[in-house]
Amino acid sequence: MSKKYPVVAVTGSSGAGTTTVKHAFHDIFRRVQVNPVIIEGDSFHRYNRAEMREAIAKAASEGKTISHFGPEGNDFEALERLFRSYGETGHGQLRYYVHDEEEAELRGSAPGTFTPWQDIPSGTDLLFYEGLHGGVKTEDVDVANYVDLLVGVVPVVNLEWIQKIHRDNAQRGYSAEAIVDTILRRMPDYIHHITPQFSRAHINFQRVPLVDTSNPFIARDIPTPDESMVVIRFRDHKLEHFPTLLQMIPGSFMSRANTLVVPGTKMGFAMEIILGPRIEQMLEEKKEALML
Repeated sequence: MSKKYPVVAVTGSSGAGTTTVKHAFHDIFRRVQVNPVIIEGDSFHRYNRAEMREAIAKAASEGKTISHFGPEGNDFEALERLFRSYGETGHGQLRYYVHDEEEAELRGSAPGTFTPWQDIPSGTDLLFYEGLHGGVKTEDVDVANYVDLLVGVVPVVNLEWIQKIHRDNAQRGYSAEAIVDTILRRMPDYIHHITPQFSRAHINFQRVPLVDTSNPFIARDIPTPDESMVVIRFRDHKLEHFPTLLQMIPGSFMSRANTLVVPGTKMGFAMEIILGPRIEQMLEEKKEALML
């Protein structure tokens, strides 16, 4: 944990709403004039796209599984090393995973590959991570130990599957059978390495649909924000002034002493008014620490 060089991590599987969180943080950074170094979780995959296909096939031939959710498919040691190094010195190394042709033109590397490692520029105010493993912990590594603010973003599991099925079918052309096979292959890693992170998060945002998602494999549409509520759980509810939040967010209510529920359409707004003050406090503490 670092006062001089804070580390902020948003963890959650793709399609979970992490993009909404990322936009909320970017608005906060712009408003309070923060210069962050932005780290993408995919850049810590252990294999490039072609290598991962080979690793999956090899594991399957041996009766094993490998996925981007678990340690076999990721370099957790390098991620822990970056968080620790940045928290201690404000420096470290990063790279980018190139997803498509648009990113290839921007990064100068082929789709499905990584850019070379490079030093983090000097003068950044904080590290902002968005990906799958910002709060991961195994027998060998403890990434969560080096995070000053950990935010979990997760829909209920049926909604997560609906989002994955629709995205993989529409954007990647995968068949329903192939997508289900992927979900099954990743399930052990999801249970052991993704789910536990949300118990370590300082704040969780969980999207809950208000329509029937009982069979996600036949759902025709992804529930929209106005067909959802967002359950926000605070690890330390004493840090929040809930009467103010209830007054500021129309349609919100408390379901437990540490849990605020808001309409799905207010998710981004709720993130900004909840997370903004925490970032401002980090910057104040950073200034004080640097003056010592």
